[in-house]
Formats: sequence, structure tokens, C-alpha cells
Amino acid sequence: MRKIMIAALAAATILPAGVASAQSAREVRQSQREVRESQRELAEARRYGDRRDVREARREVREDRRELREDWRDYRRAHGDVYRRGGYEGPRGYRYRPVSVGYRFTPDYYGRRYWINDPYTYRLPRPGYGYQRWVRYGNDVVLVDTRSGRVVQVYNRFFY
Repeated sequence: MRKIMIAALAAATILPAGVASAQSAREVRQSQREVRESQRELAEARRYGDRRDVREARREVREDRRELREDWRDYRRAHGDVYRRGGYEGPRGYRYRPVSVGYRFTPDYYGRRYWINDPYTYRLPRPGYGYQRWVRYGNDVVLVDTRSGRVVQVYNRFFY
């Protein structure tokens, strides 16, 4: 009986935390909308406000971005199986090197077989219009301009 009580107590304390941490897509979109609004307010404060207005607007942007990151981390923790992918097989002669914005890939690295076709599954931002694609590179996710091969954005250690 004692073991059953302890198990029930443990389940009661664990279950609400797991349910509360899972963020819906609607909540994440709301957080993204708040970040955009606070960025607009910051631009307006820079244009028309004084130093105190700018300082407060910057603080607001920081807080909104922090909240958005926390929402994403909560989603990732709750849906860890989505971020566990099989081993990465790069093109011939592949050797992982960390990349940053501006790095130029050869076309072999951003071919169709490396595309992430559904970035919304991973809560990645929508790629820019035109020739931008999310590409898997090792355990990283990279936004590449497919015309030039230039890296536009990088999320390191995205998959595990």
C-alpha cells in the first residue's frame, strides 16, 4: 500500500509539470507576435522617444525574446523524440566544421536530400521568400540561400 501511495504522489507531482510545459503552436505564435510588437515599439522609441523610453523598450524586447526561447525549450523538452534523428551522412569527403553566418557551402551540402521539408514541425522560423531553405548539417540546422550557398542563420546542436 505504501508503494502505491508513493507512486501516486510521484505521478501527481510529475504529470502537471509535463502538461504545463508543452506549448501549443498558438502560444508560440503569440510569443513571436509579442517580440515583433516590442521591436516596433523600440524602433518608435528610438525615433521619437527619449533615453528612458529607449531603455524600457530594449528591456521589453529582451524579456519577450527570453520568453520565446523558454517556450521553445519547453516544447523541445516535451517533444524530444522529434529532435532525435538518425545519423547524419554528409556528402563525399564530409568532415564536420562549425559554420557561422556568411559561410559558403558547396552545392553538395544543401542538396535536396538534406532539406528540412517541414520546418514548422521543429518550430523553425519560416525561411525567407525566394531561394532560402533549412538544411541539416550534422546536428545543426542551417538556413542557406540556395543560389549562392551562403549561410543566413545557424542553430547549433539542434538535433541530438
